[in-house]
Amino acid sequence: MKIAVIQFGGSNCDYDVHYVLTEVVGVDADLVWYKDELKGYDGVVLPGGFSYGDYLRAGAIAARAPIMDDVRKMADKGLPVIGICNGFQILVESGLLPGALMTNRYPKFKCQWVSLRVDNNSSPFTNAFKKGEIINLPIAHMEGNYFADDSTISDLTTQDRVAFRYVDTQGQPTMDANPNGSIENIAGVLNARGNVLGMMPHPERASEEILGSASGKKIFDSMIDYIS
Repeated sequence: MKIAVIQFGGSNCDYDVHYVLTEVVGVDADLVWYKDELKGYDGVVLPGGFSYGDYLRAGAIAARAPIMDDVRKMADKGLPVIGICNGFQILVESGLLPGALMTNRYPKFKCQWVSLRVDNNSSPFTNAFKKGEIINLPIAHMEGNYFADDSTISDLTTQDRVAFRYVDTQGQPTMDANPNGSIENIAGVLNARGNVLGMMPHPERASEEILGSASGKKIFDSMIDYIS
């Protein structure tokens, strides 16, 4: 089993993800430059950062890199693909996930811990959680305000494709608990098949207790369990 961590110009969480996969989770993983091909991999991570300086729109240029054709092919085969922060923006810009990620409600970069509720625990990325479990992960973004039209939101809800929501300590999706203004407090969404996840919070920054939380490791554990 081997996981690819894609590197774009401006990626800055690539080594963090690679470390967690290889040293914490204990699986083989490669850093793959965006000009290379994806061959022989069982899953893909698009890490956070500022690909191409967020020029035009966050993730817009990276979404058009040739390697994304390989990512689409892997997604079509049912292999797990996860985009974290800028990776989420890339997945949305590439059409692999619906909706858009806009400037935060308060238009500033936000770096803080947030509470999330696991709303779907049957996906390849959430099967290690209990449904409704509250976890703590950090965010670090300026364009994390998730938006989609009413029809898309209805589909995401009825098809159980909202993976995570921003909540308070009681598990309620309140306005105060929403750090960026995302519609319906959505923090992570799945594609129709369930094998592509985009999320704004950073699980790789919360995969060891020394960092303040190890909840994020369960996302990678779930992914590896799904592949196995």
